[in-house]
Amino acid sequence: MEQLVTVGLNADIATITMDSQHNRNALSMQLLAELHTGLDAAEMAGARAIVLRHEGPAFCAGADLKERSDGAPDVSPFVSVLERLMDSECPTIAAVDGAVRAGGIGLMASCDLVVVNSATTFALTEVRIGVAAAIISVPILLRVPASRIAAAMLTGEVFGAAEARSIGLITHVSDDVTGTVATLVDDIRAGAPRAVRETKALLRRVPTLTRDVAFTEMAALSNRLFDGPDARIGMQAFRDKRRPNWNQSDT
Repeated sequence: MEQLVTVGLNADIATITMDSQHNRNALSMQLLAELHTGLDAAEMAGARAIVLRHEGPAFCAGADLKERSDGAPDVSPFVSVLERLMDSECPTIAAVDGAVRAGGIGLMASCDLVVVNSATTFALTEVRIGVAAAIISVPILLRVPASRIAAAMLTGEVFGAAEARSIGLITHVSDDVTGTVATLVDDIRAGAPRAVRETKALLRRVPTLTRDVAFTEMAALSNRLFDGPDARIGMQAFRDKRRPNWNQSDT
């Protein structure tokens, strides 16, 4: 069986590449299984960041409709992939250089940062085949206010990168996706590993808390970090006007 997903590990960055071009990187059971294997490899390697990219003219066409023609499939592997991208301790980055449709938008939206080519188009086409964008509404609506994505979800209309950026579905539009991702990865490396992990966690947690609880929890976190070794390394590097060497820390 031909491999559909490859994993590259380079200088503490894991790059997971979807290469199922015969079906536009559709979310087949094989591709999902191999995505899990790729995420396993990234976690075992202690990656500082995970980049999810693709080969071919489409990032992901959504569900593999040929597999789903016999009825509702087991959606748990797909849900689990979305959860793992969202919950990974390290930042996840979608590198999108081609069209994204339906479930592919959910896959993309589950990443912390989303870099897309300015020519990229998107469509939530589920209603046009008689279903709803149900599962992927979870990561999408965590990023985008419902009123800003309602037209796309209700009509299946095609929209472009500028619109996706304006509603908050993606974070970066670039004519050089690879270069922009490389800059983001280098910037992530510039931060202390623990500080980056804690920042990713608080971005998810703080919006779920009441104001008083949020201040209490975040004050405690701030104190722990300021009292930790990374703060000492980072502040000394700032005084010395050099980049911190996080290899000296225990994080």
